[in-house]
Amino acid sequence: MRKFEKLTSKVVPLQIENIDTDQIIPARFLKATTREGFGENLFRDWRFDNDNQPKSSFVLNNPTYSGRVLVAGKNFGCGSSREHAAWAIQDYGFDVVISSFFADIFKGNALNNGLLPIQVSDEFLDAIFQAVAKNPDTELVVDLENETVLLLETGDSISFEINPYKKSCLINGYDDIDFILNNKDLIEAYEQTK
Repeated sequence: MRKFEKLTSKVVPLQIENIDTDQIIPARFLKATTREGFGENLFRDWRFDNDNQPKSSFVLNNPTYSGRVLVAGKNFGCGSSREHAAWAIQDYGFDVVISSFFADIFKGNALNNGLLPIQVSDEFLDAIFQAVAKNPDTELVVDLENETVLLLETGDSISFEINPYKKSCLINGYDDIDFILNNKDLIEAYEQTK
């Protein structure tokens, strides 16, 4: 996994609530066993019509919006527990998803795969959506070390919580196995005391 510390980026606003994992990556695209290639089908049924033509009304097809931060409505990642949802979001090019509520399984899958889910208040989420509506070039600064999100347009910021172990893994670019291997000497030293 890549190391994550601080990110300054424009955002893609997806102002829809209750986005479930089947909307994020429809089940018919879950045939692959590797993580690559899922991004092309991210929000497939919302992005494309029945003739596989991009729907101009969908935000990911709007060239006005870009960035490595997806900002979505409340209750993101509900539904089935498919890990592919996190894979698709990351493969598309997002490093962060911000919402005012995440389904627990999605949040765990995201963190396990190097995608940072940040839960903010409803008020701060609304402030982001309002700022981006006024200025699509609005940027956020996501500071993982200090656990803050700064809305550059207004100067508003908010703190977020993250599991300390997962924070350490993201900052160091470790998955669970990398973490264990990195602590091999400590584990072996402990084993010698038993």
